[in-house]
Parts: sequence; C-alpha cells; structure tokens
Amino acid sequence: MSMFCYQCQETAKGTGCEIRGVCGKTEEVAKLQDLLIYTLKGISEVVLKGKIDITSISDINHQVLNSLFMTITNANFDDNAIEKQINKMISFRNELKSTIQVASLHDAAVFEVETRQAMLEKAALIGVLSTKNEDVRSLREMIVYGLKGMAAYTEHALNLGKENLEIYEFIYEAFAAMLDDSLSADDLVKLTLKTGEYGVKAMALLDEANTSKYGNPEVTKVNIGVRNNPAILISGHDLTDLEQLLEQTKGTGVDVYTHSEMLPAHYYPAFKKYENFAGNYGNAWWKQVDEFGPFHGPILFTTNCIVPPRSEEIRNRIFTTNSAGYPECKHIARDANGKKDFSEIIALAKTLPAPDEIETGCIVGGFAHNQVIALADKVVDAVKSGAIKKFFVMAGCDGRMKSREYYAEFAKALPKDTVILTAGCAKYRYNKLPLGDIGGIPRVLDAGQCNDSYSLALIALKLKEVFGLDDINKLPIAYNIAWYEQKAVIVLLALLYLGVKNIHLGPTLPGFLSPNVAKVLIENFGIAGIGEVDKDIESFMA
Repeated sequence: MSMFCYQCQETAKGTGCEIRGVCGKTEEVAKLQDLLIYTLKGISEVVLKGKIDITSISDINHQVLNSLFMTITNANFDDNAIEKQINKMISFRNELKSTIQVASLHDAAVFEVETRQAMLEKAALIGVLSTKNEDVRSLREMIVYGLKGMAAYTEHALNLGKENLEIYEFIYEAFAAMLDDSLSADDLVKLTLKTGEYGVKAMALLDEANTSKYGNPEVTKVNIGVRNNPAILISGHDLTDLEQLLEQTKGTGVDVYTHSEMLPAHYYPAFKKYENFAGNYGNAWWKQVDEFGPFHGPILFTTNCIVPPRSEEIRNRIFTTNSAGYPECKHIARDANGKKDFSEIIALAKTLPAPDEIETGCIVGGFAHNQVIALADKVVDAVKSGAIKKFFVMAGCDGRMKSREYYAEFAKALPKDTVILTAGCAKYRYNKLPLGDIGGIPRVLDAGQCNDSYSLALIALKLKEVFGLDDINKLPIAYNIAWYEQKAVIVLLALLYLGVKNIHLGPTLPGFLSPNVAKVLIENFGIAGIGEVDKDIESFMA
C-alpha cells in the first residue's frame, strides 16, 4: 500500500486509508507526517537519555507542540511546510545530540535524510504498520493520538502565555516509550491512562489561559444571521488570533464572523466590546464545502479543520496560520513579538460582497463550569424535585458520515426531563433544535469548544460533591460522545483517567483499536458503541 493512516473516525472502511486519506491528504503528505512524528520520537529519546533540562530548550518544546499539531487530521495539507518542519526538527535533534554523551540511540535519533525522495523512502519503513504486534501498535497509536490532542490544547495555552513544564516532560517520556520494544501491552495500558492524566492537565491549563485573559464564559445569545457589510470568517480554535483580527478590523467597516469551533468565542466577556463581531456563520467544519461559497469573504483558519476547497476561487480566499496549512493558500506567521499582520485579509474583504444569509435567529451558549456551578442550587433542586431525571454528555466532534444523523435523532427523542451537556462541534447536530427548557434551564447546555469538555468534567465533579457521592459514576449522567479526530482521543483518555465509565462512543469505535485492546476498554471501562436511538435511550434511562 502507498500509505496507511487510521487516526480519524472516517478512516476508509473503518480500518485505514491506504491510497489517499478520506480527509483529502495525499500519500506524500501522509508519509511526511509519519516521518515528522518519528523525528519527535528521536528527539524525545535524546532528551531523556541525555537528561537534558527542558527549561533550557524552550524553542524545541514549542516546536514539538507545533509538529504534533501539524499532523492532526485536517490541520495541514502543505507538503512543503511539513518537509521544512522535518528538517527543522532533525536539526534540533542533532544539536541536542552533540551536547550529550550517550552510547546507544535508536534509529529515530540518528537517521538522516537530505531529499524529499529520501524522506518518503524512510517514511515507508517507519510508519504505523512498522510495529508488527497489533495490540502494541494499537496502544502506541492511541497514545500518540492522545499526545496530538494534548499538544493542540497546550499550544493554545502557550499562545496566551501559559505553560506547564510537566506536560513537555511527559510528551518526551511517552514518545521515548514508543521506541522501547521491551514494554508490554500492560505497560502501555498504564501509559495510556497516564496520557489521560496529562490530558486533564493540558485542558486545565488552557481553561486557565482562556478565562484569565478573556473572562469566564457567560450565557450568550449568538446571532446566526448576517449584516450588510464585507466580512471575514474565522475558523478553528485559537482565541489569540481572533483577538488580533478583531483589533485590526476595528473601524474598518469589515465584520468578523465565527465558524464551527470558533463559535464559543462569543461567550467570553472580552470579545463583547467589538461592535464588528457580528455572529456565527454556518455549522460544523465539514459544512464549509457548501458555506464558504455564499460567505463571499476571506476565511482564516487558525487550526484544523480544513476541507480541501472545491474551487480555485474559494482557495484564493483561504488564509492559514499557526500549525494549519494548505498548498497555495497564504500562510500568516507571527513576528518576533508574537503579533500577526492580517492587513492582507482585511484588504481582500473590502473588495468582496457581504455574506449571503443562509439562516436567521440565534443560538444560546456559554454554560462552562463557572456559569453552571453558579447555577448549581437551581440544577440540584431540579434534580431533587425530579424535574431533571438525567444529564446526557454529548460532547465531541461532528463529521460527514450519514450515520451521524443518529445524534440529532437521539437529542430529539430524549425525554423532556433530560438535559444535554455538550462541547465541541458535535453540538451542531442539535443546538438549533427547539428542545425547550426545564424551569428556565435550557435543555442544551453548551460549554464551548472540544477542550471545554474539561468544563463538563468539572461540572460532574461538582455535582458529585454536592450530592455527597463517593463515585462519579453514581451521578445521573450518561455519556454518549461522538468522536472524529485526535483531540477527541485525549478527551476520552482524560475521562477514563478521571474514572468515568460506561461511555458510549460513536458513530463507530476507533479503527486503531485492535480486538484485544477494544476488549480491555469494554471490560475495564464499559466502553460501548451506539445502536438504535430508541433502544439506546431505553438502556441509558434504565
């Protein structure tokens, strides 16, 4: 086969993409991403065996995060950018290696490549399938995918000036372990849960970074219609890019709309002061193939999720920054002071028509942990009175598969005395449905982006405390989570680390789970798939 990748939910046939990624990445990009990850394993071994003080290699720490983020599904399709990053990381690795005295190092710490062809040939030897034992391969990949999600959240926090050095230390520890063939499947299961532990640390770090800079999210009505001004659409997850874009568009006559995972930015108090912060346009990431056309204006991708554009006209309106990238799309880097110049995007917006209106009305969100805990007495009274029978955590990702219609049908079929707790773009399946409220408590409580699943965990822990329970699983909370890419993997591992059991995961279980690893997750943690809506609800409510 020319490539092999099974890191996302839509992987071909549920087993792996072998010719071209369902996401749209080419064989060449897939192989270069594999090689980039391999360089990180080599760097990690050098750091650990050389006992290098990570406080002395901050540039490398940050580039490790960037490298991991570049390999997340739908983040970077630019083969030249990935090749450049590989060379950069090999250079860092060699620089580190020259400062230590270590007798033996794994191939990942010593290999050299000088040409694109050499990179592709090397990548063919070290890809996913180079680990022959399928259970070891399954666990290794699950850990690596968790590291990718962890790196994404850690990079967002870093962009806001927040770091936790323990996270870098763990990333190096985990990557070095991927080269250790003496580790058993049991050892790797333990490392998988430890990955979840550091996933919690990463999400807590980002929560602190976001709220300390922009305030605690508030209950907010977000406009989903349009105004008659030229506009820029911002997608992804990075709030610092949004802040800089809003600052630079003030007084220009150009509006800014959010798309997909950027929607929760409207909930933060700091962004409410911008009069040109117009609203949210469209739906989940995969709908961009239909929604970018009628938007008319430029689109800024601050992170994933990019879908390869159908036309040159749309591609010419796409800009990328941070770890995101797409061939022939303008990439905007930060300057030495961490600032970005969005003037080219703003100038282009002024030449283009205002967005076409594709829907009207508003959606309500902003139910992160601080807001919900403030309503704790009201929520507890509703539970004690029987007005609320159960909470359903339906966080996670949306995607293109028809089977994901299950989540909209599930939300519509839930009893009227239940409440949905959500975060991530999975919410677009039901956040515009007229599901009503319970005593003034909306039946869909949106905590924010996928990383705000941390908020949902804090809410559960607070309810456990309020009800005086000794086990989080005794709460009237069920977990029916949709997943798509690697940030959902770290959220899942974080929940497992926190002791949450009986999580239903769909629309399919991950292709990277070997039968034996899937059995461990099912028997030890109660992981299950989804079935028919009515039967699943009956089971959950029992």
